[in-house]
Amino acid sequence: MGFIPDGTGIVVTNRGTDSITVYPIDESGRLGEPTEQPSSGPTPYGFAFANGSTLVVTEAFGAQKGKAAASSYVLSRGSIRPVSRSVGNRRSEICWAVVTNDGRYAFTTNFADGAVSRYAVNADGNLSLEDATAGIAVDGETGLRDEDLSGDGRFLYVLNADSRRIFGWAVGADDTLSPVAAWGAWDELPASAAGLAAS
Repeated sequence: MGFIPDGTGIVVTNRGTDSITVYPIDESGRLGEPTEQPSSGPTPYGFAFANGSTLVVTEAFGAQKGKAAASSYVLSRGSIRPVSRSVGNRRSEICWAVVTNDGRYAFTTNFADGAVSRYAVNADGNLSLEDATAGIAVDGETGLRDEDLSGDGRFLYVLNADSRRIFGWAVGADDTLSPVAAWGAWDELPASAAGLAAS
């Protein structure tokens, strides 16, 4: 679940029904009647906003190997319109998404194989794959899940829930990723560790 940047509603992805729901918010803070949009691909999961009105949604494709993808949508006055449908990255079990501060790129984590992918987001909402392996934690290792960018957009941090480590990359001027370090060990982060936010 996440707030639309202009504060007019919230978005929820529904993995069980392969759909995306938008709830409008009125002036009193109450939710109005929802609008439901079928997802462009199966198992919509994480998402992030770019350029105010573009929604980038990851699609895990039921955990099928090599089928991970992301789609983009444009939100306007409570409606949601698909733009780019299921742009694949040839990875597996795509999970979370974050967008760079300038709104030009989205980074996605791939739970099944240890990679971070980079997608380009155009001003009109079109999405294209730039680099399927923009960042590699441990190649082939499962567990990459939650991620976030630092407030200034200079660093990307990702939680590996299986190995209980946090991986960090520096974000270059061209939005390429350079490894910084990995922190934590099997006995340092709890097995229940979930969620990550950077400031």
